[in-house]
Amino acid sequence: MAKPDLKPPPRAQSKLSKPTLDKDLDNITYAEEAAQHLLRRVMPFGIGLVFLVLVMALAGIYVSDRPGAVIMVAAAVLGGYMAMNIGANDVTNNVGAAVGARAISIGAALAMAAVFEIAGAMIAGDDVVMTISRGILAPESVGNPQSFATAMLVALLAAALWINLSTWLNAPVSTTHSIVGAVMGAGIAAAGMDAVNWSSLAGVTASWIISPLLGGGLAALFLAFIKEFILYRMDKIGAARRWVPVLVGLMAGAFTVYLTIKGIGQVFELRRFDALIAGVFVGLGCWLVAIPWIRSQAEGLENRNQSLRKLFRLPLVISAALLSFAHGANDVANAIGPVVAIFQAIGEDTAMARMATPTWVTLIGALGIAVGLLLYGPRLIRLVGTQITKLNPMRAYCVALSAAVTVILASSLGLPVSSTHIAIGAVFGVGLYREWYIRNSKRRIQYLREKFGKWDADDELVAERDPDEVGRRRLVRRSHFITMIAAWSVTVPCSAGLAALLYGAISLMFGHI
Repeated sequence: MAKPDLKPPPRAQSKLSKPTLDKDLDNITYAEEAAQHLLRRVMPFGIGLVFLVLVMALAGIYVSDRPGAVIMVAAAVLGGYMAMNIGANDVTNNVGAAVGARAISIGAALAMAAVFEIAGAMIAGDDVVMTISRGILAPESVGNPQSFATAMLVALLAAALWINLSTWLNAPVSTTHSIVGAVMGAGIAAAGMDAVNWSSLAGVTASWIISPLLGGGLAALFLAFIKEFILYRMDKIGAARRWVPVLVGLMAGAFTVYLTIKGIGQVFELRRFDALIAGVFVGLGCWLVAIPWIRSQAEGLENRNQSLRKLFRLPLVISAALLSFAHGANDVANAIGPVVAIFQAIGEDTAMARMATPTWVTLIGALGIAVGLLLYGPRLIRLVGTQITKLNPMRAYCVALSAAVTVILASSLGLPVSSTHIAIGAVFGVGLYREWYIRNSKRRIQYLREKFGKWDADDELVAERDPDEVGRRRLVRRSHFITMIAAWSVTVPCSAGLAALLYGAISLMFGHI
């Protein structure tokens, strides 16, 4: 008699194929992943809170023996909070082009920007600090130091909250707009319309309009030079060997002039002519050094546009670093300008009332920008780098160099311009110029006919002029332009209104200040 088959049927086998232990392990894995995700979201908040606690301790060490120490410590903490929001929202404009062009990774870009932001704030941040601290709302116009200090505290809080909300909504706004609007709103709430220095505010407002136009114009000019003298030449590599070192020398010379005036010039008395001579010598030196370097980099490259990207990567990274330096010099004032104003207003002795920006206050602003950038910066980098127009290392180099030169000019004049406006204006300038150049450049038409033959080139040019094809080939996303204009338009009234409401609420809670 045959033995019965004791094997379970196939259906029963499939039901037992995943033991209960595996299910439990999967549940544990899911729980661990959820905990790690939560930790990644909570950790930046915890690190930011630790930074503010350290700021409070540092401020307590320096001002504990002075009158109004509590207000000073509160001002320093709010200044640190404002600086972190600047780093999270605004600094991404400096490196967005380089990341979008894939010239540098996000991690390396964040580390580089943090270092150069700190250097710019510490070396060259004083001029614009004075514009923010006294140029918009003067202490004597408010009536008493206590009211002025409260107005500045409220302005810091309102501007920081607005920028924090904008960052959470993934919307890059102008941190300069935010603080100037908040100071204006708090000043009006504290002492009426006459308390605001409207002439100074008009000059600052004009710079907001001029700076993106200047940034876009300079970026288009740099790109026009590259296209005319490098890209649309039959021997691209030969043209690059000739002109890329020139661009590197010009960049090095321009930043040498600025750094000489803003750095060494604060220690030793120097004439601008001396700084100009230094810039010329450094520019010539970098040009000579770049000639053999570019020649070695160009060795063996194919004669096409893709090959040229390799030659522009290092200049692009350098220009992004210098832009971060310039941003630190200009925008640190948005965080510490009101803090300095409070310190000067409540200082009873003459030395305190007339003191310049304390080094430790500048350090708080610089480190706060770096902390905010490292914790929350990656969220907005991709908007500037990839979503407005397509960037490669050559176009991104034009954007970074144009934005850097514009910010440097504004910072040397003491104007608190918006680096957001400048960087985005430069990106739009590059994209719009490319659209115009494709349709109208005689150099490009000649190049296409020489390379592809008359008939093929003419067919391509006719297709480009077809209305449907023109719409399809638009290189700039118009929707982003409308969104940016809308965001920029509401920033000043929103920050001003929030500051006025906060000042009114404090007055109601604690009586007339």
